[in-house]
Amino acid sequence: MTMRPFRAATTLVLALVVGGGAPAAAAAATGTAWHGALVAIDANRSTNWSGYNRGALQANANIFHSIGGTWTVPKATQHQKGQAEQSSTWIGIGGGCIDSGCTAADPTLIQLGTEQDVAKSGKASYSAWWELVPAPSMTISSFPIHAGDRIRAVLSEAVPGSNVWTMSIRNVTTKKSWSQTVPYTSTHATAEWIEETPLGIGTGGVGLSAMPNLTIVRFDKATLNDAPARFTASEQIHLVQGRSVATPSKPDPDHDGFNVCTYASRCSAPTSS
Repeated sequence: MTMRPFRAATTLVLALVVGGGAPAAAAAATGTAWHGALVAIDANRSTNWSGYNRGALQANANIFHSIGGTWTVPKATQHQKGQAEQSSTWIGIGGGCIDSGCTAADPTLIQLGTEQDVAKSGKASYSAWWELVPAPSMTISSFPIHAGDRIRAVLSEAVPGSNVWTMSIRNVTTKKSWSQTVPYTSTHATAEWIEETPLGIGTGGVGLSAMPNLTIVRFDKATLNDAPARFTASEQIHLVQGRSVATPSKPDPDHDGFNVCTYASRCSAPTSS
């Protein structure tokens, strides 16, 4: 495992964004990225997240002890020539909106996912990682991935309330697996399936990374507390940075999946599989 550089990034971004103003993307990102809590514009829009979020105070919700999701690693290509661009696809518990109005957020976040980045030269790179906020994210160097690989990720508390978590990720395409058990004190208050522009750092300063062009990101077979997720459209989060950067679709017919489309104001829902 490789540790990424880290600083108290979330606080900085919140200071820049609260009130609706989006920080500019880092002018020359170095490939360093930090994943963090939701930066909300309103209940259904964010400057860094796109996907679905469920809070413990939403209708028929509960606190969360396990989450799962499957996705295909999207192919990343450069959106703007000469620009370094970064994206992350992940599942997590914490960090999101606790209630449907997004008047309160969860300060804890345990997350697991994949990274799809493009260097200034246009070369794409792919990796898997995990993070226990506020500690730095960790690259899983023993778990190589490629665009088009099918990924299954699960976060599960050993015993509800124990704050001991098993993190597991499987590359369904290559049959490779990785897992570990870690202690982490969570509020258990939100759950999410997300496509993110992480925080980046470059010669132009610190800011949200620019999103590369991604093939459609399809989440499927989503579970929450060991049951089907049963998504509703009201749980959508649209990533907006002055324009639509990443847009989630409506849920698929069995309500355990959805698509995310980059640089599109609309995104068609997938069929169930």
